[in-house]
Amino acid sequence: MSAKASTQDLLPAELAMGTVMLKVGDMKVMTAYYQQALGLEIVAEQDGGIYLGRRQKPLVHLAPSPGLAIPPRGEAGLFHTALLFEDQPSLAATVASAAQYEPQSFTGSADHLVSEAFYFSDPEGNGIELYWDRPREAWSWDGKNVVMDSLALPPRRYLEQHLTEASLAGQREAEAGVGHVHLQVGDVQSAQDFYVGTLGFERTAGWHGQALFVSAGGYHHHMAMNVWNSRGAGPRRDTLGLGEVLIEVPSGDDVGALAERLKTARVSLHHTGAELRFEDPWRNRIRVAVR
Repeated sequence: MSAKASTQDLLPAELAMGTVMLKVGDMKVMTAYYQQALGLEIVAEQDGGIYLGRRQKPLVHLAPSPGLAIPPRGEAGLFHTALLFEDQPSLAATVASAAQYEPQSFTGSADHLVSEAFYFSDPEGNGIELYWDRPREAWSWDGKNVVMDSLALPPRRYLEQHLTEASLAGQREAEAGVGHVHLQVGDVQSAQDFYVGTLGFERTAGWHGQALFVSAGGYHHHMAMNVWNSRGAGPRRDTLGLGEVLIEVPSGDDVGALAERLKTARVSLHHTGAELRFEDPWRNRIRVAVR
């Protein structure tokens, strides 16, 4: 999108990421992981599945999908669902429970300058990021790009510094939300054309032509796309893993404006008024709904 894009061409600054739906092969194993490792509680049992979250806010929807296969590593789809915590002790409590529940599920950690992040993989290979944001006034911007990096963040030292008895005891009462969703795609330029040019996110960062970070309202990123495992990937087959990404907007006018942009771009869509369903170029399903 050009720098001259009007606000009508942009997603609203008040946008937030909503529940991520995962197609699941073994509901018992996956439900136990999200409850015990990540400290989520069952919020609702509906739509043929289970919604798990914190403080009655659904974060992950596990949808039983028996008979589907785990996607190969190079397929487009989910890279990770990123759960955002309000403070470092709350983050540390869930990092500790995840590491204790299944030590092999830990895949790495990094200080990204804007955030502190720890990475895990669930029993069916879906990536999970657990993170805390530094205050926005501490972020640096180089023009329109937010400055991010991947610096060492030793987990043991982090837990020694931030884990408390109170945060462990109150883990399930602590707030958490879906901070961002990171996808695997076939190529970065097509991702930018779709997520920035058509949907109306703003580009906030890139990574050597291998990744794209986009947001609304000056956040570091609400969504990201990379080709680290999936360069050249075509449209997804129906597999386990990502079922749907939910984007929440303040009003029906926001949904309507996006519907018009999608129609102009000749993107197939289903529009009910209060919500909109469509797919990106790799058949990742997106739903945009009024919060």
